[in-house]
Amino acid sequence: MNPFKNRDLSLNGPATDILPVLPSDTVDLPLVAPAIYTETGGTIVIVTVAGHTRTVKVADYSVLAVGVSRVMATGTTATGIHALVLA
Repeated sequence: MNPFKNRDLSLNGPATDILPVLPSDTVDLPLVAPAIYTETGGTIVIVTVAGHTRTVKVADYSVLAVGVSRVMATGTTATGIHALVLA
């Protein structure tokens, strides 16, 4: 049984898929992510859905619950980044 079958997509969660992120200074994520997950902490530079570039320090295995349209390569040291998406 699929509990998502008759459920509307919602920002209240949960995400329906998780996509690996290749940080880029020029290319947006294929889908806007309501949150991102990092396996190895460090600095992450993101462009929010509001259009602002933000620099955030994250710990290992962190979930950053903010709408993200791009993860920048320049300045990002965190690795194992994944976009939690509604698809």
